[in-house]
Amino acid sequence: MKATLVQKKHIPGDKEHNLDIISQAASSVDTDLLIFPEMFLTGYSLGDGLFEMAETIPGPSSDLISRLSVENDTTIICGMPEKESPGKGRVFNSALVTTPEGDIHSYRKIHLPNFGPFQDKRYFEAGGQPSLISTPAGDLGVIICYDIFFPELSKYYAMNGADIIVCISASPSTTRVFFERVMYARAIENTCFLLYSNMLGREEQMMFWGGATAISPKGIEMAKAPYFRESILDVELHTDAEVEKARRGRPALDDTTDLFR
Repeated sequence: MKATLVQKKHIPGDKEHNLDIISQAASSVDTDLLIFPEMFLTGYSLGDGLFEMAETIPGPSSDLISRLSVENDTTIICGMPEKESPGKGRVFNSALVTTPEGDIHSYRKIHLPNFGPFQDKRYFEAGGQPSLISTPAGDLGVIICYDIFFPELSKYYAMNGADIIVCISASPSTTRVFFERVMYARAIENTCFLLYSNMLGREEQMMFWGGATAISPKGIEMAKAPYFRESILDVELHTDAEVEKARRGRPALDDTTDLFR
């Protein structure tokens, strides 16, 4: 199974431009799983503009991305602000997941940072539950940025059948060292592949460092995109063989207590 992490500079507030990047990637890359960062559709630092740019799922942008999945036979993951209803409603920081069969899913970010430069709780409602998503690319456990610091969420996915944990992120350069430490831990402790897709470029006071990374179920770095440069990162995942081998050698999931089951 081939996964592709797209590390491209978006334009905050310009959906049409960002959708064009998604369309170009979907039509030009032969892959089973195409991944874009957190809030890639609109940008992250839009302030109150997020309420105007948020869409329901399904909605216009998710419908377009779903068509791209079907036409190009690939599963696409992309971050976006999700509106609960066509009216004002609540807004969630969501990961849109579309499949080649035309299915549309979303995961709503559970853990919202509200410190330093982050003001997620001002603009977003917290998601209420994990969302293990079955796709032709495998059973995916999707997390968003700050979620990665809460190991019980990734553990939930692994205990319920995920072989791949996908973390889409908008981590600025000041937090890079923390993400680069915990992502390896999440892969090792769950004997899952960990695919990390981070935003690239500047938004207001934040500079996003990119650094898309693929990590094996044994915690080995399989591929890594450069910092602060556009890149397309391709990686082959032999999910059945590599996950089984890792779990035979270190049966952490079998030895997890009932507290997490």
